[in-house]
Amino acid sequence: MNAPNKSGWKPAMAVDEDGLHNGPQTTTGNRALMLEEPLLFEIGHAETTGVDLPEFDPDASSRLGGFERSDPIGLVGLTEPETVRHYTRLSRQNYGIDLGFFPLGSCTMKHNPRLNEKIARLPGFADVHPLAPQSTVQGALEVVHQLGHWLCTLTGMPAVAMSPKAGAHGELCGILAIRAAHIARGDARKVVLVPESAHGTNPATAAFAGYEVEDIAATAEGRVDVEALKARLGPDVAGVMITNPNTCGLFEKDFREIADAVHDAGGYVYCDGANFNAIVGRVRPGDLGVDAMHINLHKTFSTPHGGGGPGSGPVVLSEALAPFAPLPFVRQTEDGAFELVEEERREDTRDQTFGRMTAFHGQMGMFTRALTYMLSHGADGLKQVAEDAVLNANYILRSMEDVLHAPFAESGPCMHEALFGDKDFGGDLSTLDLAKGLIDEGFHPMTVYFPLVVHGAMLVEPTETESKASIDQFITAFRSLVERAVAGDESLKQAPYYAPRRRLDETGAARKPKLSWTEPTE
Repeated sequence: MNAPNKSGWKPAMAVDEDGLHNGPQTTTGNRALMLEEPLLFEIGHAETTGVDLPEFDPDASSRLGGFERSDPIGLVGLTEPETVRHYTRLSRQNYGIDLGFFPLGSCTMKHNPRLNEKIARLPGFADVHPLAPQSTVQGALEVVHQLGHWLCTLTGMPAVAMSPKAGAHGELCGILAIRAAHIARGDARKVVLVPESAHGTNPATAAFAGYEVEDIAATAEGRVDVEALKARLGPDVAGVMITNPNTCGLFEKDFREIADAVHDAGGYVYCDGANFNAIVGRVRPGDLGVDAMHINLHKTFSTPHGGGGPGSGPVVLSEALAPFAPLPFVRQTEDGAFELVEEERREDTRDQTFGRMTAFHGQMGMFTRALTYMLSHGADGLKQVAEDAVLNANYILRSMEDVLHAPFAESGPCMHEALFGDKDFGGDLSTLDLAKGLIDEGFHPMTVYFPLVVHGAMLVEPTETESKASIDQFITAFRSLVERAVAGDESLKQAPYYAPRRRLDETGAARKPKLSWTEPTE
């Protein structure tokens, strides 16, 4: 029972709206060292400031040229300790790769070596400005050039465009190069074929570029239906966009046959390279007949996911598409210097460029991290990256297939990610309930409900940087949750219980987001 302490305070039991007891209620709302944190607007005041500012002279001349503020900005003033504590407390409620294992399929959330971070923070890289004279940034240009060289080497492709800012931006780059090639030969085609097993951005990219998109069905084993694809090829098909390894976690073993058929029909082959992490050092996409492929540097070469500045999605191109690659690009001159080619020149390799996708090469943080990762691993190390990623994924697949529906387990080994479904769950429990239960176990949930070809999909990607011990811990928690879901344990419907916040109304948050703070009325 709750006996009063010496101060006479008697702890009450915190009861949620659903009637679940959640331990003794504290005066502050904190739970031990997990501290509640209000908004900045609820901490500070707009009338105060945490620093001393000179007195404002209303008669002083303005340097703002008529752009002075007419109303108070309304930002609150905080002391330095208040500011530091606010963001530190919020960071403790976040989950990151430095805290634990990320089973997040379709986005390689692997450890980012601190060596990469050290190199990216060198002043010559971190402080470089895109408008600096080229003679003063030769080291940065050499990094771009050398990284491009190794991307071409690893993929077996002759050319690379380094300017795309992320994966989908890279897809657009490849599709625009394909369109430019068709236009150059007077053969403007209208259709792009996209298999069901491709990434969802593929059809969106093709449509954005002005193409009509047609689906190609998958086989029962989760791969492209080659005969269905061949049957659809014709003079109106500009190309095909295939993810390999695909989103079912499987290698498209008939890729060369598909590429040859597309080329014979006058089309081009775009390969979504987001899953290159599974085959780097083992397979050269150029040998499979690929004409264009983007590479997410944050997935394969360890740069922070969404961090370190802009994203980066370089695109490697075949000999047929190289002349249409975008500007600008870095080239080494005869005297050994490096130059950024920003204008079309007929003597250049890109004499039919489709133009620019962006003004500058603005991803030095990504470039330096990726090149550092390549050089520190070497060829053998990068090969081991793929081998260990595939080994870890297959370990999870075979450890779970006896308790969880694994739709393509009979198709052979998976690649970098293991795919499961919720077919055997009891009651009205769903994949979402299991994913929320993982939060209580201290894990970020895996990708859920994708790919769409599997009901209640759960895509688990361990990456090569996880130890067997960490994967075993995840498997133990995963199995226990699956057993509860199969048994119809309704308590999972209320998970998570121990997160900073209970289950949120995700539909309401998406459809009716509250994006601004309003001071409460009395």
